[in-house]
Amino acid sequence: MDYILLDSGNKKKLEQIGPYRLVRPAQNAVWKPVLSEAEWAGVNGIFERDSTGGGRWKWLRGGVAPSWNVDLDFFNMLVKPTDFGHLGFFPEQYSNWQWLKKNVSGFGAQPKVLNLFAYSGASSLAAASAGANVCHVDAAKGMVDWAKENLKLNSEIPERIRWITDDVIKFVNREIRRGSLYNGIILDPPSFGRGSQGQVWKLEDDIMPFLELCGQIIDKKSPYFVIISCHSQGFSPSVLSRLLCDVFSSKGEIQSGEMLINEKNGREFAAGSYSRLLCR
Repeated sequence: MDYILLDSGNKKKLEQIGPYRLVRPAQNAVWKPVLSEAEWAGVNGIFERDSTGGGRWKWLRGGVAPSWNVDLDFFNMLVKPTDFGHLGFFPEQYSNWQWLKKNVSGFGAQPKVLNLFAYSGASSLAAASAGANVCHVDAAKGMVDWAKENLKLNSEIPERIRWITDDVIKFVNREIRRGSLYNGIILDPPSFGRGSQGQVWKLEDDIMPFLELCGQIIDKKSPYFVIISCHSQGFSPSVLSRLLCDVFSSKGEIQSGEMLINEKNGREFAAGSYSRLLCR
């Protein structure tokens, strides 16, 4: 595993990502760090956020390469620091990748899995490596291209991923008209988003009607699963669980919790919520 959360505190997190040590914002890390100031100072880069929601990287000690590969246990991924402070993967999703690797094969031979808001494709890789035929959907062409690069780093993963660059709501509506059905749906919706044609996504307004659309393309005659994760304040594990139960089924098995990253010092860092619904 080429990712280690070394420490957190003072609204920041100290991370080791492959050969590089970086500091990024973490607004919920309101406690004091464990490691010394010297440990926090010996980094290759610091991301400094600005009032627009973006920010800039401040490179130190020679900086970092434009991109590099990391081993995340289940697959390799390409890291590229972005203008928003992202790196191309979210380590708090580890338990969901682990679940997909372990359980997807139980939903039939080559089950159909839909990954929405799919970003750089970590969950797509996890599902495909477990035998699924995956449909990967993201509105940003650059992210879909990045996900394709990630697949190329994993020769052992079958090329069972269909790549779609589109607004997720438009895509799901088309799938409804086509009569398409899936054995699993994965989604990690943002708090706010804007499509290429000006479409606006607000999580608190749009998530319930969007899940109702998704409910029309899940194959309820066979075992199925839905995984939702969220980084938005107020969308707790219990909120996500209620959404899944109300839309899909109240009789399935629900697994919910905080998405946690284990720090090297033994503490846990909370980075969002998840809920998984399994109906067998």
